[in-house]
Amino acid sequence: MSGEANKQDVGTPIEPASNVLPKILIFSIALTLLFTGVANLLPQVEGEAPVDKEINLGTLTPESFATLGESLFMGKGTCTLCHKPAPLGRAPDIQGENMVGLAESALADERYKGDAKTPEEYIRESMVHPSKFVVKDWGVAGSNDTTSPMPKVDAAPIELSTVEMDAIIAYLQNKDGNDITVELPTEAPAPVEEVASSGGSGGTPAPAETAEEAVTKYGCQACHSMLGTKSPVGPSLEDVSARLNIEQINQSILDPAAVISEGFTDMMPKDFAEKMTIKELTMIVDLLSGKASVAEDKKEAAQ
Repeated sequence: MSGEANKQDVGTPIEPASNVLPKILIFSIALTLLFTGVANLLPQVEGEAPVDKEINLGTLTPESFATLGESLFMGKGTCTLCHKPAPLGRAPDIQGENMVGLAESALADERYKGDAKTPEEYIRESMVHPSKFVVKDWGVAGSNDTTSPMPKVDAAPIELSTVEMDAIIAYLQNKDGNDITVELPTEAPAPVEEVASSGGSGGTPAPAETAEEAVTKYGCQACHSMLGTKSPVGPSLEDVSARLNIEQINQSILDPAAVISEGFTDMMPKDFAEKMTIKELTMIVDLLSGKASVAEDKKEAAQ
């Protein structure tokens, strides 16, 4: 009897250490691969160091001025966020069409009430006073094409200078073989910040250091009311933390078509997951969720 009792008291034999170690290694490798796979699903874009592009007035030509304008159109101006081919475009595809011809048609339209007399003047007016004339079917919903959703490019958050706007006009004129009519700058403007890159004429913008920089970089204020800027194109983000949690805010940026706010259409760019760095995404989500403020964000970036 005592022998049987002793057998029942004996527990599971301890596995030799030589068998445990390989299992631990296999588990660790599997866990590492899992985290690597998840990380690869998140945006991983690496930015490049920005460089200041000096404008040499001695060698500046209308064509090189237009090249500068193309860089600004693609980069700082954030023009391509809205001016895209259908169905992704939220504004006329001015890259794919003759902008001078579009300007001439607008000037001849009976609805035009602006002050421009020439295509150059019209393009400039459309940049600083976009509601002076709204192309048919491109106005804010319910405005009967009297209000443009486009922000003034000489105001926050874009804040293009006069020289920068002239350069973009030169690009829009030159790209279709039209004469460049803007005057070249006579005084050296502030350096235009670009990013060294082998792809594309405008390069890749440098990574944002603060949430406010990230918001400006990706043109959020062009469509959403936030940080003191008003826009009726997309849902207001001023109180988004009361409607969405952090996970939902994150999804709305990476997969904007997953849930469309009532009263709005599916127009938000789908490539932010490819363009944003993880840090930029985190900063924007923290800002919108109320987890971090602009002041705190700037203070952290300065440290």
